Amino acid sequence: MTELLNLEPELETFEPWQLTAFSAALTERMYPNFALFSRLVEFGDAAKLRQVLDGVWDSLTGRAGKMNFEVQQEAVEANMPDLEEFDMYGALPALDAVVALNATLSCILEKDLTAATSIGQLSRECVATFLEVTEGDDQLSDEELVKLINTHDLMLAEDDFREEVIERLRGQKTPTAEFVSSLRELARNEGVSNIGISDED
Repeated sequence: MTELLNLEPELETFEPWQLTAFSAALTERMYPNFALFSRLVEFGDAAKLRQVLDGVWDSLTGRAGKMNFEVQQEAVEANMPDLEEFDMYGALPALDAVVALNATLSCILEKDLTAATSIGQLSRECVATFLEVTEGDDQLSDEELVKLINTHDLMLAEDDFREEVIERLRGQKTPTAEFVSSLRELARNEGVSNIGISDED
């Protein structure tokens, strides 16, 4: 219910570390969607995903230790909720968060522009679906629904956040500890996700 983002022109000049940082930032903002779902329905291992995402951030400043991201990919995939098993809306953004983390690991392992752009699109669609489910109704035409989604505060915040991340990365030549820490803090958004929920809810 939202237009396709064309992020390639914005990201194609990025170094591999910048692509990873972009992916990690968007994934960080989606993570509470999985953490809350995991706690409420007692599914998966949110602590494990937190550990892997922390490892991604650490890798940007060379502090990754010996985390094997190839092995971690299997652990991440094991936490993907089956939408046929969980017939509830909350499984969708939870799955999106895990897919985003998995794509972030692909970004690290394969230095893949496509993985980074897919996370940008996934995060925006996550917001669009949330708004369609919570605020759409049968009386709205498709055009009205698209307008509602694209002008909603959550979507405007999503677009502003993504552009802020790109802007910060564009102006940074190397992943200093200070820069990575400030980007991570921005993405953490005080524990509030891209759809406005936190694991404290």
